[in-house]
Amino acid sequence: MPLRPLGRSPLAIAPLAFGGNVFGWSADEKRSFELLDAFVDAGFNLIDTADVYSAWVPGNRGGESEAIIGRWLRASGKRDRVLIATKVAKWAEQPGLSPVNIQQAVEGSLKRLQVDCIDLYQAHEDDASIPLAETLGAFGRLIEQGKVRAIGASNYSADRFADALKVSAEHGLPRYESLQPEYNLLRRAGYERELEPLVRREQVGVISYYALASGFLTGKYRSEADLAKSRARGAGVRKYLDARGLGILDALDRVAASHRATPAQVALAWLIARPGLTAPIASATSVAQLRELLDAVKLALAPDEIALLDQASAEA
Repeated sequence: MPLRPLGRSPLAIAPLAFGGNVFGWSADEKRSFELLDAFVDAGFNLIDTADVYSAWVPGNRGGESEAIIGRWLRASGKRDRVLIATKVAKWAEQPGLSPVNIQQAVEGSLKRLQVDCIDLYQAHEDDASIPLAETLGAFGRLIEQGKVRAIGASNYSADRFADALKVSAEHGLPRYESLQPEYNLLRRAGYERELEPLVRREQVGVISYYALASGFLTGKYRSEADLAKSRARGAGVRKYLDARGLGILDALDRVAASHRATPAQVALAWLIARPGLTAPIASATSVAQLRELLDAVKLALAPDEIALLDQASAEA
């Protein structure tokens, strides 16, 4: 599996990451173990989670995903074959990016994950109430303590991310080596207009989320009637059932047919081919579904196919 450098960090990752938001939600522990084994045994290595996963599930409180990953790491003995990325700031029990909260939150994540060091520790969202120098200083101390190898950020605006990089340089603090934005064929402008030029110029790694737009880009939802196929996601993808969304599905179908591939594989391959994007994050709830998604890395899109997808998904 060819690995890609993550920013200027010492981490190198396969071109597709696994999203751990499903663990303890739509995948129980047994299924989660099966998915993790299949993912790693296929040569992939980055598992992305967060302390807040999956607090939204009735009966959960948060930390379930990390705990499942931790039990799998212990049972499988595969710690040396994976990179663990988790996040802090969005969990109601450990909110924000104050130095005190970051120090407390990392201890909880380390315990649940059953590891001595987190490979990539990310700010899950910006916290403008805390000076950037204080937040980055707290992350720096974790690196000094050997509890974190590299840091990243998610859901930052271009201005705030640029400010964070500037503060790191001016104060000699570790910088965010990765950015985790929402980015897919349906949601392009927010990343491409401001964030993409910044991260490419600054050599920051990008691990994008919602790679398949909550499943819409799999082609599963093509009409109002199809929304009933998923109680959890049907309502969320209704907004994509317009001329642009259906045009994107048509373009995916055309490219997929020429490769004997699936729309989901093509949508992921488009992201993997994007200059500056290190790896999209995708989730699966069955091993068969996961193997389909992993095959996206074998799909080489021709320039005219990328142009077709670009044109179909262009935003006004």
